[in-house]
Amino acid sequence: MKEIDAALEKWRQGDVALDEQWFAHVGDPRMPLTAAAAESDGDGPQAIIAEVAGLVIVSQSCDVVRSSADRCFVEVCPLVEVPEEDLHQIRRARRPRYAFVPATAHLRLVADLDRVMTVEKSIVAGWNRTSGCSTDEQARAFAAALARKRQRLAFPDDFTLLARKLQERLTEKHGKDSDEGRALRALREIRVRAAPSWDAGKVDILFFFIREDDTRDFEGKGWDVHLDRWLKLVPASGRFGTVDGVVIPLDQMTAREYVESDPLDLDHLSMSL
Repeated sequence: MKEIDAALEKWRQGDVALDEQWFAHVGDPRMPLTAAAAESDGDGPQAIIAEVAGLVIVSQSCDVVRSSADRCFVEVCPLVEVPEEDLHQIRRARRPRYAFVPATAHLRLVADLDRVMTVEKSIVAGWNRTSGCSTDEQARAFAAALARKRQRLAFPDDFTLLARKLQERLTEKHGKDSDEGRALRALREIRVRAAPSWDAGKVDILFFFIREDDTRDFEGKGWDVHLDRWLKLVPASGRFGTVDGVVIPLDQMTAREYVESDPLDLDHLSMSL
């Protein structure tokens, strides 16, 4: 076990194994939901091996480097290729099914968090390691993506319907080479707060369109122009008494505003992704 522990000393959460292009899950060839299951032989549930672009460590770093006698397993997710537009959205934390991996961004490879495989550390000890994150900031962002996958709020159905046109607009314009498309890509994230709560009989909605800098305009056009355009897509209706919004630098948000709001990512709005 000492050899195994020594081999895993440098491995960290977010590190990748590009040579390991396989992934195992349980499926049933009689009722296949994936191409890999459909191509398998057999009768009943069985291990299905699918080809992937590589694997990424999602176990916490402290568990990876702990003695294999105490922690003998490591969790990994497959790396999958995505279009350039999707890569930008994933980097901006708008697609919680995926996690951005800085080391494989040039290949457009991201972690598919919908699929998790457990392997023994003796297997990982034989892999070729590529560092996935080169800075503390990148490592924190990767860890946050893992947490967001499990912690994200399930928005009420009536809010999903209310925000549908905004969802469609974001999806349509995000990758466009237009003033609106570039403005959307300049945003750090979009958050939404419900007051007094999502379950209340009457709810006031406030959207936070959070930008990186504190400029009042973008490419010569005031942010208020974009904001008005976006808010017109979510008019107050039903139990949503008011719908308002603000374009704001992260530095100007209060801690309370941030923790009392929820990230509005594209997966949240019941998109077919």
